[in-house]
Amino acid sequence: MEQTFFLAHMAELRKRLLMILFIYVSIFLVSFFQVGKVYAWIMKAAKVELTVLGPSEIVWVYFMLASTCALAAVIPFAAYQLWAFIKPALKPEERKSTVLFIPVLFILFATGLSFGYFVVFPKVFSFVVALSEGMFQTMFTAEKYFRFLFQITIPLALIFELPAVVWFLTKIGVLTPTMMTKNRKYVYLAMVIISAMITPPDLLSQVFVLIPLTLLYEASIFLCGWVYGKRVGIEGTGTSTH
Repeated sequence: MEQTFFLAHMAELRKRLLMILFIYVSIFLVSFFQVGKVYAWIMKAAKVELTVLGPSEIVWVYFMLASTCALAAVIPFAAYQLWAFIKPALKPEERKSTVLFIPVLFILFATGLSFGYFVVFPKVFSFVVALSEGMFQTMFTAEKYFRFLFQITIPLALIFELPAVVWFLTKIGVLTPTMMTKNRKYVYLAMVIISAMITPPDLLSQVFVLIPLTLLYEASIFLCGWVYGKRVGIEGTGTSTH
């Protein structure tokens, strides 16, 4: 009986993952033929001209831009599939409250992407370019430029999802504020590593990225405590009425 139940859940999970993959591929194909518009928007504020060294690099740029668009667009659908998968195990009040997880996840991803592109990337890029003054003649290929851009913006966009993920996991009883507080030092260490990986090797740029990451985590702990307190209060009230 338990094995049949487990297999049924795995079949449903597989079905939902395939649906997410299908939507991702569909959006990717549409985005692939709109890359010219996306490229023009991204490069509108850029003070640099890019070059390509071969046909494969053109294909790579198309692939990366289309993939990023598809990733951003598929997040709400993927969040809904996750919510729908665990929905049967949730209480009625949990179902109503956790459905907000879907739009919030997308909003936070877009916020992180914007923060990375408009705030962090210009500062980091200017710093790197300044290092070459009087030493090198700079010429940027499209592949190197966009690889550098996505190396900074995509991790930040994903990290900005943290409050939504924390809120959701706390709401369904997986996460507690004690767990987050207990593991704070390990999370901070991971943040230092991440900020060092996506920024130039200068302390100012790393601190510039580390500060919002730290604030995000501390805000997530506060959010976790607030949600957990309400959840415990509701459960306590429900128990006392029986």
